[in-house]
Amino acid sequence: MPAESLRPLVQEIRDLVQSARKAAAQNVNTLQVITNFEIGRRIVEYEQKGSHRAEYGKQTLNEVSRQLTHEFGNGFSERNLKYMRRFYLEYREMALPIAQTRSGQSQIIVPTKAPIGQILSAEFTLKFTLSWSHYVLLMNIKDRDERQFYEIESQQNHWSLSELKRQFNSGIYERLAISRDKNGVRALAQKGHILEKPEDMIRNPYVLEFLGLDEQAHYSESDLESAIINKLETFLLELGKGFLFEARQKRFTFDADHYYVDLVFYNRILRCYVLIDLKIGKITHADLGQMQMYVNYYDREVKLGEENSTIGIILCKTKSDALVKLTLPEKANIYASEYQLYLPSKEELKQKLMEWSEMAHGT
Repeated sequence: MPAESLRPLVQEIRDLVQSARKAAAQNVNTLQVITNFEIGRRIVEYEQKGSHRAEYGKQTLNEVSRQLTHEFGNGFSERNLKYMRRFYLEYREMALPIAQTRSGQSQIIVPTKAPIGQILSAEFTLKFTLSWSHYVLLMNIKDRDERQFYEIESQQNHWSLSELKRQFNSGIYERLAISRDKNGVRALAQKGHILEKPEDMIRNPYVLEFLGLDEQAHYSESDLESAIINKLETFLLELGKGFLFEARQKRFTFDADHYYVDLVFYNRILRCYVLIDLKIGKITHADLGQMQMYVNYYDREVKLGEENSTIGIILCKTKSDALVKLTLPEKANIYASEYQLYLPSKEELKQKLMEWSEMAHGT
């Protein structure tokens, strides 16, 4: 039998095996998180049964760690047990199992020292969807709103631990919050990053430290573009939700002249084209006029009738808000954002967010 004819069958089996492995890995992660949650519960309940037990809590954890490590190996250090205890205290109200009653109403069920098998059974729906390593990182974020934002985004976007670390270190919460009003900041903590209008996708600055370009070295716009293409997956993560890459140096022609758009994307959530032009210096009115032409062309010649208006983003080293405002017509779907080639200081971003909040709310 020709190998070619077996290709569909092999691909189907391959997809099945990969799906099974993914499900198995997810179950292992869930089991570890729930086990650690239950260990934390038992430690807290033990301490609450008498003041003397709470008083000697440190010695208790040290001895429990010694015995468990001797029996089960690494993973039960005193530090890890403290995380488990804290995990239960932080998440006990958010992670209660829920079962459906006969009437169809949701009913919270709190099993007392229930076996892990029962907790994992079909009658319970637990809100733990991340790995233990994710939760350890999240517990180190002091601001509850910020922590909840990263937890929601990790769940919705299936961020790996390295992706979560990168987004946290790049200060994506602060960068998004600075461009929103008070209600918008609250929504970030409660719902995560929701795309409803073009302004929701814009970040200032865009952080491109993953490109590996030296801030002080000489590089061209072509170098910047090539570096983005080589790190396209990470660049898509920095752009945000719903982005699909379409083309590089997309050419269009009229009046016998050729024009090239640096990068063309499509956002499936906003259902529109997103054009990105790269500028390594300070933005000029000519740059804005050129992008206006690109956007007009796509709106008139490329986009379909049911699609939304094209969005233009100019990524530049420095920008003048006054120049952008004076050059562009009101409600233009064109935005200028700065980029930087290094991770911002979390302290500086938090200070900037605090100053913005005080100025915006007159406090």
